[in-house]
Amino acid sequence: MKKNDIEFFKELLLSRKEQVLKNIDGAAKEIRDMDISDARDDADLANLNISSFIGQALSVQQSKELFEIEYALGKIENGTYGICEMCEEEISIQRLKIKSHAKYCIICREIVEQTKNKRSL
Repeated sequence: MKKNDIEFFKELLLSRKEQVLKNIDGAAKEIRDMDISDARDDADLANLNISSFIGQALSVQQSKELFEIEYALGKIENGTYGICEMCEEEISIQRLKIKSHAKYCIICREIVEQTKNKRSL
């Protein structure tokens, strides 16, 4: 991969990292700001609980993405960014533009997904 491609993806990852951190902070603030004493009835309380649950689930997902972004940034630093962790071939630029923290090329990703699906059956 060319140096200017690496710089492009590094900036893309850093930008996404900033957005994810804002999302996590915003979700945490919303959860903190929920006031159970504002609930007037069981329906209000249920809505607060559902909103809290959804906010926490989104935070978990965003935290996972943040970890993957940090991992990809580390790969940029050690010179292995854009290399599939399974077949060790280059991941296509098109795939990285869609998912800049991809660990696998599209073929290996399909293998990983199929393996996961077989295990869950």
